[in-house]
Amino acid sequence: MNPAILALEDGTVFEGRAFGALTERSGEVVFNTSLTGYQEIFTDPSYAGQIVVLTYPQIGNYGANDGDMESARPFIEGLAVRDFSPIVSSWRSDQAADAFLKLYNIPIIDSIDTRKLVRHLRTRGVMRGVLSSISTDVKGLIEKARNIPSMAGLDLATRVSTSNLYTWDSPVEPCSPSERVRGAGSGAHHVVAYDFGIKRNILRRLVTSGCRVTVVPSGATAEDVLSLNPDGVFLSNGPGDPEPLEAQAAEVRKLIGKKPVFGICLGHQILGLAMGGKTYKLKFGHRGGNHPVLNRKTNKVEITAQNHGFAVDPDSISEHVAEITHVNLNDQTVEGLRHKSEPVFCVQYHPEAAPGPHDSLYLFDDFMALMQEHRQ
Repeated sequence: MNPAILALEDGTVFEGRAFGALTERSGEVVFNTSLTGYQEIFTDPSYAGQIVVLTYPQIGNYGANDGDMESARPFIEGLAVRDFSPIVSSWRSDQAADAFLKLYNIPIIDSIDTRKLVRHLRTRGVMRGVLSSISTDVKGLIEKARNIPSMAGLDLATRVSTSNLYTWDSPVEPCSPSERVRGAGSGAHHVVAYDFGIKRNILRRLVTSGCRVTVVPSGATAEDVLSLNPDGVFLSNGPGDPEPLEAQAAEVRKLIGKKPVFGICLGHQILGLAMGGKTYKLKFGHRGGNHPVLNRKTNKVEITAQNHGFAVDPDSISEHVAEITHVNLNDQTVEGLRHKSEPVFCVQYHPEAAPGPHDSLYLFDDFMALMQEHRQ
């Protein structure tokens, strides 16, 4: 096996074995606590610009397949794991996971102490790093890590967004013959979805809920959206810092009061900006499928899937404009907002999951109900 090195900007170095592509990639080093669903993580555009550390010890054992793709390709810069399995055992597998990442020139480092790495990131905060399977120059790799642009202030959503308008009509598909999944809904409501790095399972959930979906680029204007005569507007997830997206927030502000609006993750943060709020960078973010969120409306706790490194500042949201509907029980950060007078709401977490629990799927039905009410 070839050696691999993960070097962090603070001088911390992890040495292990190389899988995937023999190359060198850089980005912000973050961690995800999900127990399964690694291919969905690889292909989530929200991970653009990031090297992902998976806390679950064995990765790769069920391979990769077309059905678990959340976009057309992987977006992670690199992968760090404790034990990467070269042996694949799953009837759904099309190829080995390391072969899948190798196709897209993505390196993997294995046989490192991921517990130590994650504790370090939790203590010091996420930081820039370089993952190399072609260089053993530790000092040089550390210096490269220190010269990587910071995630704060970085507009990545524009880079990963579609360049052309397109329609989506595929519903959620069952993973096996025994799984009961609703097929496509009635298609009674037309939704225009902004693509800031949209996951396919969001599009599938919208169709299954009963929507006809048109996806538009991140730079689409309010006039562009309204010309499509939608019943509602959806704001997607995506990577990077929300604050550089001032132009997008300004266009969304024009849509408030004209159409029902629903936002997820980066879409939640953009709506927060559109309603006069501010965002800030979290120390190590929320990434995984086990985050408890309190729904203040029902007083129930939802276990949620999350993937973000920024959050909306609760003190920046006027109580006359919006109310905080959901709160993270781990650190009390804002997880949901609802406009006081308009049919507009958003959540920081991922109700569509993939991977993760389905506690919050009701939000798609809430969106349908808002569009129906607004139409009447």
